[in-house]
Amino acid sequence: MIEKYCKHFESEFRVKPGKDPKLAKRDAAETLGLHDEGAADARQDHNVRRLCELQKLLYADGRFSLLIVLQGMDTSGKDGTIRHLLTGVNPQGVRVVAFKRPSEIELSHDYLWRVHAACPRRGEIGVFNRSHYEDVGVVRVHNLVPEQVWKLRYQQIADFERMLSENGTVVLKFFLHISKSEQAQRLQERIDDPEKHWKMNPGDLEERKLWSKYMTAYADAIAKCNTDDSPWYVIPSDHKWFRNLAISEIVVDRLERLKLRYPKPTFDPRKIKVI
Repeated sequence: MIEKYCKHFESEFRVKPGKDPKLAKRDAAETLGLHDEGAADARQDHNVRRLCELQKLLYADGRFSLLIVLQGMDTSGKDGTIRHLLTGVNPQGVRVVAFKRPSEIELSHDYLWRVHAACPRRGEIGVFNRSHYEDVGVVRVHNLVPEQVWKLRYQQIADFERMLSENGTVVLKFFLHISKSEQAQRLQERIDDPEKHWKMNPGDLEERKLWSKYMTAYADAIAKCNTDDSPWYVIPSDHKWFRNLAISEIVVDRLERLKLRYPKPTFDPRKIKVI
């Protein structure tokens, strides 16, 4: 049964607080022995349907919000994860934000200003396609701010996420871990397939040359900003079907543990009659 594989996702992929994620030693093609893609797809469909139910409960309950943070190298599958995870979910209860190069106005504020404004309201699911971790990732790799500035941000980010958690936002952070060889294949597909040309940015090839620097930056961010209330998961993402299954399983499990409920009516339904 596929459930025996799924029950290990939390323990296998969640990084323990205070520990080095050791990205170089993690197999990006790991499937924990699961090779039945048909069973995985069926379980994924089940999770999507369950997430739709839980999203409706989350909205009605009104006590919590869910923030899903997706980080990873180019082609790691952030867009695909969003598409497969949120298929069928009521769009009124979901907000997806892709953080790109900050505008002039955003740069005139602190770096978390635009992030806080994009966080989900109670009852809502928010997804960050890239996030505030760019400010200790690409900013660090490209020396966009001095080292003494970005080093302070780890604690600032941890404090920010703790504040969100203490105010009802469940924070789940996923690093989509792909191998350099798999990225090469996916980039080549974008070059070879005319329907994927729009996805290709020649600048991605320059970023690829900085792979080791990005892995170091990501490893530090995961290690320094990882708590029980705001956990990091390193998801093997060379196999898209396994990536989608693992993330959906973790998200559904976390929402179910909230014990969401429909609020009691403020009136007695037995005394109301529609005529």
